[in-house]
Amino acid sequence: MALGLVALVYHFRSRIHFDGPTFVQQVRLASPWHVLTALALILSTYWMRSARWATFISPVRRVPLFSLTGSQFIGFTAVSLFGRLADLTRPYLISKRVELSVSSQVAVYTIERMFDLGAAAVLFSFALAITPRTAPHHEIFVRSGVLALAGTAFLAGFALAIRLAGPALARMVRATIGRVSKPLGEGIAEKILGFREGLYVLSSVRDFAAVSALSMLIWTCVAFSYVEAVHAFPHTPELATLPFSRVMLLMGASMGGSLLQLPIIGWFTQVAVTSAAMYTFYGAPIEAATACGGVLLLNNVLCVIPIGIFYSRLERVSLRAATKESSTLESDKA
Repeated sequence: MALGLVALVYHFRSRIHFDGPTFVQQVRLASPWHVLTALALILSTYWMRSARWATFISPVRRVPLFSLTGSQFIGFTAVSLFGRLADLTRPYLISKRVELSVSSQVAVYTIERMFDLGAAAVLFSFALAITPRTAPHHEIFVRSGVLALAGTAFLAGFALAIRLAGPALARMVRATIGRVSKPLGEGIAEKILGFREGLYVLSSVRDFAAVSALSMLIWTCVAFSYVEAVHAFPHTPELATLPFSRVMLLMGASMGGSLLQLPIIGWFTQVAVTSAAMYTFYGAPIEAATACGGVLLLNNVLCVIPIGIFYSRLERVSLRAATKESSTLESDKA
């Protein structure tokens, strides 16, 4: 979906007349109340993510629910500044904080992604259920839901395979890669076993229910933050009157556009993808769509940066060093 939207921007780049003064006027007319509400909804999810991660690791390490909030902010700040290569900064920082192996926290990160995709799939399914089949772009709703469910199933299958056959896979790695390089084979085998250790989460029905509820709450807040951002433009009827179900289409496009996020450049790509989606799906004027894309960039990417930098100073963490170390995932003996 994201690649299609980027191609659409390229195709229409010379056909769309963009008026600078109109864009500035749209920014000035944006409702501060809606923008601030959208920001509050997004920022609240970082505390929920901390509580969810604490629940994940509770079978092996008990920590206060909100003690990992700083690591959440720092990790997402790293992604905002350095792109998707910094995705493993969160599990890396948390592993150091709670004194568990990096590979075990990467496993928790994988399970977290699975619950995120599952919650997004539920929201898309709900939006699909309340959207008439005659609505524009109905088929894209269907594809978005199918992709989210497929991603959830893939991650679940991968995690299940490691949990059931992790020791056998580790032995195979030692026997094959170990012939070429024994330290390398041993290191990969240890990471597989550490990853398997991290999969022993949610040891009770109560934990599973708590994590599922938190995941749905997180993504409901994310979804309504998109609604608030779109409704922040009361003088653009194409955006101000959009129902929840149709805003989900924009959220799907934005999620797709963030998958290949590059450092800094990805900010402009994200605005291009979301503004193209609003121009194409809703018929919004390109100036209003771009202004709304800027609000979404502030909401989803930029707002976390000052808070993440504050927490990095508070916890004496170097963002650049943590990103570099997490990207290499050097062997740890925790």
